[in-house]
Amino acid sequence: MTTLQITVNGRAVQADVEPATLLVDFLRGPLALTGTHVGCDTAQCGACTVLLDGQPVKSCSLLALQAQGRSVGTVEGLAQEGQVHPLQEAFMACHGLQCGFCTPGMIMSAAGLLARNPRPSEAQIVDAIEGNLCRCTGYVNIVAAVQQAASAMAGKQGGAA
Repeated sequence: MTTLQITVNGRAVQADVEPATLLVDFLRGPLALTGTHVGCDTAQCGACTVLLDGQPVKSCSLLALQAQGRSVGTVEGLAQEGQVHPLQEAFMACHGLQCGFCTPGMIMSAAGLLARNPRPSEAQIVDAIEGNLCRCTGYVNIVAAVQQAASAMAGKQGGAA
């Protein structure tokens, strides 16, 4: 066992983990953050996407110990003070989900994009979510949801250009 010290959704976490523990298993197991889904276990589907120091990563392809001393953000950490994040709201409003299995990973990939680029083009959105597979929606509504969230977030930050 090795002691892992990370920040998850703004909260310091310390736990003993086996060296081979995957980040996704650590999040879902001891931390009970089950919004991070296990899909393919091969880093192909993106259902396990979280933010590591603000960058989208597939948590099924990282050992928990690779996050040592770093910050991890999950879909559960997006809502603030009981208010859903604009991305979560937009996914609901734009019907950007059907079965919902891919949704947390899609939202986290989009959150990483919007943190880097608050006004992405459609092509940039498509590029940002290309590592996330959805078998239900056809992506049109997902892209529309990210566009709507970007607009809403820009409005909250003091205006549009």
